[in-house]
Amino acid sequence: MDIKQTLKAHGQEHLWNFEGLPPEEREDYLARLEAIDWETVELWKNPEDLSGKGVIEPIEGLRIPEIEKRREEYARIGKQAIAEGKLAAVLLAGGQGTRLGSDSPKGAYDIGITKPLYIFEQQIKNLLDVTRDCGVYVPLLIMTSEKNDAETRAFLRSHGYFGYPESYIRFFEQEMAPSVGFDGKLLLEGKGKLALSPNGNGGWYSSMKRAGADRDFPGIEWYNVYSVDNVLQRMADPVFLGATIASGKLCGAKVVCKNAPDEKVGVLCLENGAPSVIEYYELTQEMANMRDEKGELRYIYGVILNYLFSARRLEEIAQERIPVHVVKKKIAHLDENGILVKPERENGYKFETLILDMVKLAGSCLPFEVAREKEFAPVKNKTGVDSVESARALLRQNGVEL
Repeated sequence: MDIKQTLKAHGQEHLWNFEGLPPEEREDYLARLEAIDWETVELWKNPEDLSGKGVIEPIEGLRIPEIEKRREEYARIGKQAIAEGKLAAVLLAGGQGTRLGSDSPKGAYDIGITKPLYIFEQQIKNLLDVTRDCGVYVPLLIMTSEKNDAETRAFLRSHGYFGYPESYIRFFEQEMAPSVGFDGKLLLEGKGKLALSPNGNGGWYSSMKRAGADRDFPGIEWYNVYSVDNVLQRMADPVFLGATIASGKLCGAKVVCKNAPDEKVGVLCLENGAPSVIEYYELTQEMANMRDEKGELRYIYGVILNYLFSARRLEEIAQERIPVHVVKKKIAHLDENGILVKPERENGYKFETLILDMVKLAGSCLPFEVAREKEFAPVKNKTGVDSVESARALLRQNGVEL
C-alpha cells in the first residue's frame, strides 16, 4: 500500500498536501509519513490504562554499609566486566536548558563561576575517573534530539570531547512521535511538517538500535543509562556494576535515601512482586510515613535516573513492546486556515514511553544506595531547590573548583 492509500485507510487524508514544498522538504515529509507507527497513533482511541497500581510493597536493596563490606569484591567483578568490554554508558541528553534561561543543549550549560565548567564537561570528568581506574575506555553513547543534535555534536567537538577519545563516542537521535488532536487527526506544525515530540526517555533503546550506535562495540552485556541533569552522576561505576552482576538481577538502580516522607522523588518499590518506580504522590500518607523497627522509612529509595540494564533482557523487552503513555498536552499546530495556533489549553495527545516501565519489565532490580551529597546534584532550575545554586554548593563540597 502506498503512502496516500495508507493515509486514506487511517482517515488522515489532510496530510496529503505538500504543494509548493521544495524537493528536499517534500522528500523529508514523505519519509516522515512513511515512518508513522499507526499502531501507536491508534492508541488515542483506547489508551491502555497505565494509571492503576497493583499491590505496592517495599523493596529490599543494598545499603551503603553492606556495600562497603563487599566493596573490593564488587569492584573486582565490575572492573573485569569493564575490561572485557561488557559495559556501555548511555547519556540521555536530548533536552534544552530552557528552564535555565538557555536555548542551547542542557549539557552545554556553564555552571562555573571563576572559569567555565559545563555540565557535559563535569560528567565526562566523572567518567574519566573510572576509565583511569580501570585502565580502559567505556563506550559512551549520547542520545540527542532533533532540536539539539547538531549543536551538541559541534559543542563537544569544539571542546575536544573534554578529553574523552572520539573513537569511543557515538551519537544517536531520539525518535520522534507524531501528535494527534482530540479528533484523532494528526497535527501539523507547519507546511509539510508533522507536529512531532520526543518519544519519552523509554525510547532510548529503540532509538539507539535504529541508529546502530552500538554496532561498533560488540560484546556489550550491560547498559548504564543516566541523565544529563545530574552533575555528580557517577556512571560506569565498577562497584555498582559488580554488585548488580553478583545479585543475578537483570537491572540495577542507583538510589538515595529519601530525606523526608514527602520528598518529591520517584520511589523504587515492588508492584505485584515486580520492581516498579512510582511517583511520590502515588504513595498513601500511611505508606509514605511507614517505618521499620529501626525507625527508617520503609519506602525509602528515591531514584536518580542512573540504571543498569541487561542487554539480553533489553532485547526481549523490545520484542514485548514497551507500554505507550497517551498524554494530554497543549500542542502548537496549523488550523484549517493554515495559521499556527498556540493553544492555551490541552488540545491533543502525545505518545511517550518511560524508562520506569523498562525497570518493571526487567523483572528484577537491585536498589543500590549512594550518598546523596556525593552523587545527587540535579540541575533543573536556575535558583532554589535542585538548581544551579544547589549543584554548585555540592560540587564545592566534593572538591570541584568552580
